[in-house]
Amino acid sequence: MDASRTSSEAALTLENDTIGSKVCNFLGLKQKYGNPKVVSLVSSCLEKWVEQNEQTTKKDIDITVFHGSRAPTLTIQQYMDRIFKYSRCSPSCFIVAHIYIDRFIQSQNIILTSLNVHRLLITSILVATKFVDEAFFNNAYYAKVGGVTTAELNRLEMKFLFGIDFRLYVDISTFGRYCSALMNVAPGEEELQVQRPLHVINGACGLIKDNWSKNSNDSSYHTTIGIHIE
Repeated sequence: MDASRTSSEAALTLENDTIGSKVCNFLGLKQKYGNPKVVSLVSSCLEKWVEQNEQTTKKDIDITVFHGSRAPTLTIQQYMDRIFKYSRCSPSCFIVAHIYIDRFIQSQNIILTSLNVHRLLITSILVATKFVDEAFFNNAYYAKVGGVTTAELNRLEMKFLFGIDFRLYVDISTFGRYCSALMNVAPGEEELQVQRPLHVINGACGLIKDNWSKNSNDSSYHTTIGIHIE
């Protein structure tokens, strides 16, 4: 873990040269104020992915610990906006989280639906934040943001980590390909001709460390509206 994290941090210095300022600026990966575009783009991709799965899937879906009894009232976009607002994680965490979701789905052979996407999101973003950012809130805080109990989020995190075989490192080459893929699905953007499978085009990858200071005791960061997903 430590060696991978060190390699990851060293690779971050190459980000601007490898990806280019155009892509970085468009996705808002270094944006400090407001919602970066990457949040809406990833949520849009996930919404389309879920919609496609639920329209085309005919077989019975295996129930996992990530499945709820019914779809939350919050849309994927609203849920991701909420997580970004209260977690104060760096924008790239949302891209890394999507990579982790992609890895989990491939390794576990599950189908992304409206019943499991929210729990997969809060869990993957929690894991991504711990790996990418220098400072982050604890599981109890993320559980409150995500609308689950701390005990449940702890279980989801362990299931998720074992599901991806603890493969948290994202190399800089993958980073560039996923960012380019996300640019390709953005409305009105020039095609970059990145050849990727459909399930990967539906996602994006990024790894940029931000030194955002967080203090879990600062009440200004805490949620003011409680939610619960079933």
